[in-house]
Amino acid sequence: MTMIITFGILLALALVAFCVVKWWNLRAVGVTPVPLFTFIAILFTSGLDVGLIMFPLGEFPTYADPANAADYGFTNPLAIEFGFWGFLIWGFYFLTSFYFCVVEPRVKFFDIPLVKLLNNIVIIGTCAFTASLFLVYLPFYIPEIGDGETVITTFYVIVFCVILAAAYSSTDLKFVRVLSVGSTLMFLGLIVFMFVYAGMGLGAMTSNLTELTTGYFGNIHKFITPINDYHEFYLFWWFAWSIMIGQFTARFVGGLRTQHLLLALLVVPSIPLAIWFSVLYYYHTAGIDTTGVLNIAMVIVGITFVINSLDSLIRLYSDNLSMTPDRLGRWGYIAGNVAVLFGLTLAFQSQWLQIQWIGAFVVGIYLACVFYILLKKRKDVMAIKASPEENILDFHKVEAVH
Repeated sequence: MTMIITFGILLALALVAFCVVKWWNLRAVGVTPVPLFTFIAILFTSGLDVGLIMFPLGEFPTYADPANAADYGFTNPLAIEFGFWGFLIWGFYFLTSFYFCVVEPRVKFFDIPLVKLLNNIVIIGTCAFTASLFLVYLPFYIPEIGDGETVITTFYVIVFCVILAAAYSSTDLKFVRVLSVGSTLMFLGLIVFMFVYAGMGLGAMTSNLTELTTGYFGNIHKFITPINDYHEFYLFWWFAWSIMIGQFTARFVGGLRTQHLLLALLVVPSIPLAIWFSVLYYYHTAGIDTTGVLNIAMVIVGITFVINSLDSLIRLYSDNLSMTPDRLGRWGYIAGNVAVLFGLTLAFQSQWLQIQWIGAFVVGIYLACVFYILLKKRKDVMAIKASPEENILDFHKVEAVH
């Protein structure tokens, strides 16, 4: 599996470099373009899930444990956390967003029936994995409901309701904009709240950010290939997400030129991530307890992230499979999606399914797409000089889509 993910990363980075060099100044316009802030909000909240909220406080002790020095000792725990979530790996989202916005309309690789079917299996499986993570981590953040370790019936009910809410909100595109911007603002509000609650101060924040940037960018090359099995799990996870997030967000690209799109995707989401991890790291190093109101606040934001992510992906695979509310009826559409996702969530929770399998499958899709272009569409792709003509930079188009 290590060889598969290493090959996938190197392939993706090579394709990023090719796209940037080949189409450096091309203006990318999606089907329903939105302003930059809305686009970044959609990307940020769709491309990240509840793990961003719930993982770090449990991971910092592992990264700081001397027993793991052989793996993580080359830098500090804060830089390790950021390296697993920020900057470089957002290049995957640039690649897929650019591809589906500019290249795929000429190639139609994902319209091939078998590819479409396999792609949607990946999307559905990854949706369920997101919900299963939320289910597994709920006891830690709401110990008041149980013993803080065991998944009990109440947690299954909570996850079921979250999937139900996501299925309902996916029936209309207007919910995506509301959820994305709302989730982003809630996340920023959570950062401020936890910063003030801890009495952190700007000096401590600056110190942590300095520790993060020097520790990460001074060792960025070490994050390209798997550090260990756990980092490998993260990388497969990012690959599993990459195609479907690019497919979904490509429609919202609002006229950014290629180099600006790359810069925006690498830098803009990384800023709130760096600040968030710096605040959480302060809680870790200062030994501040988050039990009570802080945990509740984190769970609320985590729930909005899960709903937002599932909303986006349910809409994506439903559109791809022509299983729309118009065709199935709103309640038939909702019931079908809830049944499938909740069932698969239970399969992931029992570890019957693994996200690594899906990530490896996505690497195969990347490779198949490259070969397809080289064999059948090379001239068409090399002749691309602009976004599809039918994609007009009109920020009001999205208001007419449901």
